[in-house]
Amino acid sequence: MSSETPNIQVEVNTVFHEKQSLAEEGRFVFSYNIRITNYNTEPVMLVSRYWQIIDGAEKVQEVNGQGVVGQQPTIPSGESFEYSSGIILQTPTGIMHGHYDFVTENGEVIEAPIPAFTLANPANLH
Repeated sequence: MSSETPNIQVEVNTVFHEKQSLAEEGRFVFSYNIRITNYNTEPVMLVSRYWQIIDGAEKVQEVNGQGVVGQQPTIPSGESFEYSSGIILQTPTGIMHGHYDFVTENGEVIEAPIPAFTLANPANLH
């Protein structure tokens, strides 16, 4: 799944971790890998993130914070930054979406949407 805002592309891949999950306890573990590519003519710094997470019971969580995985990376023009993170849901499915806020060297703020993506235990998709 990918999304583009003016000159910034966000791609997401997810993985369900069956061995770390305990269905009988309502614990479903997922990881997601994000790749952000900067197509601007100048570097951008990722300063903050916003996530909305909705599990299969329609319980909503919101996450706001500085940077990602403890970093506020500067992504040079034409380059990408990748990171992985994870989440534990109480249901075997859910969705996430949100946005990143970037700042250019001249102080322009760019909000890049993070496309909605599904978190799912493949066994529950049949």
